[in-house]
Amino acid sequence: MTRRAEGRISTAVPSSADIVESEAAETATAEAPPSAWASRLTSIAVASALFMEFVDSTALSTALPTLARAFGTDPIHLKLALTSYIVALAVFAPASGWIADRFGAKRVFMIAMTIFMAGSILCGFAHSLGELVAYRVIQGMGGAMMTPVGRLIIVGSAPRERLVAAMSWFTMPALVGPLVGPPIAGLILSVADWPWIFFVNAPVCLLGMAAVAALVPKLRQPHPGRFDFAGFVMSAVAISALVGATETIGLKIVPPAVQVAAALLAVGVGALYVRHALRIERPVLDLRLLRYATFRASLTGGTFVRLGIGAGPFLMPLLLQVGLGWSPFRAGMITIGQGLGAMSAKFFAPGLLRRFGFRTILTATVIGAAVMTAIPGFFRDWTPVWLIMALLVVAGFIRSNQFTAANTVAYADVPQDKVSAASTLATVAQQVGLSLGISFGGLMLHLAKGSEPERLLTPDRFTAPFIAVGVVTLLALPVYLRLPRSAGSGIGGRSASA
Repeated sequence: MTRRAEGRISTAVPSSADIVESEAAETATAEAPPSAWASRLTSIAVASALFMEFVDSTALSTALPTLARAFGTDPIHLKLALTSYIVALAVFAPASGWIADRFGAKRVFMIAMTIFMAGSILCGFAHSLGELVAYRVIQGMGGAMMTPVGRLIIVGSAPRERLVAAMSWFTMPALVGPLVGPPIAGLILSVADWPWIFFVNAPVCLLGMAAVAALVPKLRQPHPGRFDFAGFVMSAVAISALVGATETIGLKIVPPAVQVAAALLAVGVGALYVRHALRIERPVLDLRLLRYATFRASLTGGTFVRLGIGAGPFLMPLLLQVGLGWSPFRAGMITIGQGLGAMSAKFFAPGLLRRFGFRTILTATVIGAAVMTAIPGFFRDWTPVWLIMALLVVAGFIRSNQFTAANTVAYADVPQDKVSAASTLATVAQQVGLSLGISFGGLMLHLAKGSEPERLLTPDRFTAPFIAVGVVTLLALPVYLRLPRSAGSGIGGRSASA
């Protein structure tokens, strides 16, 4: 079984082939080895569906201020539209691999695309924030299956000598989607109403489904064995209660007693799951993997980084469109800078890791990420546009190197037969970290704005929230400093002797 892992490992890093091959040992195999051209078409067909998912997530961030006006609600409340999708990913992703093995990867992938498309169409017909949140959960249920099952299809259908090339096509949407999503959303909002941000997913999804149906082979999978249903339910309840408790702080959506009850429920059920996971052989989330120092550091440090960086997609559109009064199209074009920086980093990451090692890169990039995360809080009307663009490019470059290093070193000491389980646990931790980051950013902005309705979100209100998320990002520094200098030396990092 394979699982989703955000920005997992750049295909240029020498260790990627090892990790992909370890997953291939657990996945299905195609009936006959496909040709190079057929393998490439399979990767493109699967990637087309994932491209839609990444474009949708980044486009929605650009549309948050417009949605706030359409629903007549505080823009801060729109963070629920982002976190509801992320939580759905975290809750349902652990089950996706088992479902694909049990019912067939191609069939499950098609069903996932259908669910995602249905959720997108429903989002376009939402009349309130509550309806939008509910429909985003449906979207998230489809998205939770698309990426991990798509990876299973690629690994199971491509010959091993073409795995790296196939995975490079598969990971392309993660780079291109955030690059084109904001300007597409800005363009749509300049010529049409906000529902079309979701409606455009329908034709793209139908084309992707046609491509998958025609080009993706059926795979034979062994029976995956018994599913850890009890662990799945406990982890789902704990994650949902935790995010629900943090997400509603300061919004006055539910009474404080309900928030406290949700927090206690998260702690109690979480403790029960820990006991459960340590007693069975194959839990849905294997916590025993935390005994590997590099994996534990990647999860812990990465969670702090995502707590800070995760607030960016929520705070940045509000700063540019509400605080600075920019149009959605202008704001979307400016935020391309982060995507350009992230894409350029892929060409430098392997060399930097070989030259300086994982610990040095992780500590340097987390400091840089903390600084670049806080800087937008000082953007004002008189800040030159070229300077904003340049800073966003640098921020994207630093963050991409941070994620590449953290997501690669995570698998340095994990045995090959545990890579799939490690990927599952890392996926859930990443999604929960991003969701909590959005919640934290929203809370900081709420406190900075004040409770008076007449107080506006002027640019100065964003200074403290951006500084706060930058400080949280910096909490990963002590975690990375505890890594040995030789960490990751066997998977493309600098050796201790060097």
